[in-house]
Amino acid sequence: MPPTPRPTKADLEAARDRILPDVLPPRDVPLRVLFTGINPGLYSGATGHHFARPGNRFWPALYRSGFTPRLLDPAEQDELGALGLGITNLAPRTTARADELTAEELREGGRRLADLVARRRPRFLAVQGVTAYRTAFGRPKARIGLQGDRLDPAGIWVLPNPSGLNASWSLDRIAAELTRLREAAGT
Repeated sequence: MPPTPRPTKADLEAARDRILPDVLPPRDVPLRVLFTGINPGLYSGATGHHFARPGNRFWPALYRSGFTPRLLDPAEQDELGALGLGITNLAPRTTARADELTAEELREGGRRLADLVARRRPRFLAVQGVTAYRTAFGRPKARIGLQGDRLDPAGIWVLPNPSGLNASWSLDRIAAELTRLREAAGT
């Protein structure tokens, strides 16, 4: 499959406040891990694909960790469903930067996630971005990794934000944390 085409500057601006739909497996496929971003960026809004911006390390880390059998392009996001994987966001609207979101939007996202988890029953909820997780779920001391509490019935795993702007986490370190999650999920 050819890579996702690059949006123009006008495409990016037109994508502001767009809502990206969740990527979920069919109901007859068990949801093993629900990956949760902070919110879609303008690049993702313009393309309609999660984690689409070049430099975002989600897709390479997912592959390196063994969650996918090959490196997927963001345009192939729907292939995750057959693997029992899904993607959603704490805040559904697209912004240029995550710091444009309010704390209330993140808390509302936490409530929405609780409803989604109750309905789809993933084995793990994997939230990508510790600061956003702390705000959304009122856990100011949360750290990367498996959390002590659950979002019934799912275990909660906080992952580093895969954005290329998160320079403190290399692709190898992100993939290693994803590998720990994959092993805990029994996949």
